[in-house]
Amino acid sequence: MLLGVFFVVSTLIFAVQSNVEPTKGDADVTENEKQEIDKNVAEGYRISAIEIPEDLNFAGESVPQDDPEVMERIDREFLVNTYWQSNAVLLIKRANMYFPIIEPILAKNGIPDDFKYLAVAESGLQNVVSHAGAAGFWQIMKATGQEHGLEVNRNVDERYNLEKSTEVACEYLNRNYKRYGSWTLTAASYNAGAGAINKYLGIQQVSDYYDLLLGQETGRYVFRIMAIKEILSHPEKYGFDIDKKDMYQAVPTFKVEIDEPVLSFADFAQQYEINYKILKRHNPWLREAHLNNSSRKKYTVEIPNKGYYRIGK
Repeated sequence: MLLGVFFVVSTLIFAVQSNVEPTKGDADVTENEKQEIDKNVAEGYRISAIEIPEDLNFAGESVPQDDPEVMERIDREFLVNTYWQSNAVLLIKRANMYFPIIEPILAKNGIPDDFKYLAVAESGLQNVVSHAGAAGFWQIMKATGQEHGLEVNRNVDERYNLEKSTEVACEYLNRNYKRYGSWTLTAASYNAGAGAINKYLGIQQVSDYYDLLLGQETGRYVFRIMAIKEILSHPEKYGFDIDKKDMYQAVPTFKVEIDEPVLSFADFAQQYEINYKILKRHNPWLREAHLNNSSRKKYTVEIPNKGYYRIGK
């Protein structure tokens, strides 16, 4: 992903100290803006280099921080992900809501906890669709999802079911860890595919992620995950001061089983004193306004507890 970072000194929210004054061409700066810049500089609103922790690791595997080429790539990801402040704040808030769902599934499957940050790097903890058709928090391709037992069609797409898609991601990661014996290469293979990683390892005659010359996206991938991990684990260290009350919170739900077709989810939602929008918010894997279910398969739908949403008439 190509990320653009734009800084306007007068609107910076987070203060970090350095000796570099923000500047702007005189022709583009009004007198009021100059006064605001002087005020911000005097108050310490400056942009600085990022101090990289000396003990970086991914899933317990050390990073060769004595390598200047590696450190330059790490520095880039720390700078981009720290100073893209609006995005970082959103990730911190979303993590508070979704990590408690992801973490126990990773632990149950023997996947290191650091892989929850892979989901952040893949999707920003949103149900997005890539240009290649990968979908959901874990960006699973249709064929991969179906291979691992997910139902994927126009009516139901379980790649958007966070619990089920996390289980599939775990299966994929465990399979590739058995192949490589390295969590770092396993993470890289999640982005590029095992076929591509195998090809590069063979051509370049190396066995370590940090020795591989890869395309830009995969070459940045693990470093980006590590930067996200560090920022989300220690937000205050990087200038983010977010109160617990400002975090996104999960709404309590209960489960309802369906083993027959549903003609209208709008009508179905009203039975539980919610609306179609709220039903879909909690069940994004339901892709249409009805459920075919001619096979009488059993589905589990999540319904939010009463009193958490405003429901209009």
